[in-house]
Amino acid sequence: MKCPSCQNNGTRVLDSRPSDEGRSIRRRRECDGCGYRFTTFERVEKTPLIVVKKDGNREEFSREKMLRGLIRACEKRPVPLEKLEAVTDEVERELRNRGGAEVDSHEIGEQVMERLALIDDVAYVRFASVYRQFKDINVFVDELKDLLKRADRK
Repeated sequence: MKCPSCQNNGTRVLDSRPSDEGRSIRRRRECDGCGYRFTTFERVEKTPLIVVKKDGNREEFSREKMLRGLIRACEKRPVPLEKLEAVTDEVERELRNRGGAEVDSHEIGEQVMERLALIDDVAYVRFASVYRQFKDINVFVDELKDLLKRADRK
């Protein structure tokens, strides 16, 4: 590790401890040359997950984008942010555990809707209306009927 002060290559670790809820390691270091102390963080490098959109375009998976969509669907609903973050974490973890480098946007949307249906019916309908791009009222009514069937099974 290069010293940020004098650019010397020799540094030693003084202290290491878990950080960011165990997802990284915080290290205090000292330069062997000038004695300058500094902090570094070590994290697992994640391979990029590429989302294949409906039109065939590809973009890097954005956890923040998914969370923004969930927040918008749950606007003015009694759903805590922690629950939405948990949904985002679950979906991302499941996608990354599959092992593939690419995932269809359709699959992400379906996983989000599956979890959102268990949390809040109104938020589910809001998300579904944007995600599925309902073309007319009949498609919307069909979605509501499916939701009612699922509610009866609970």
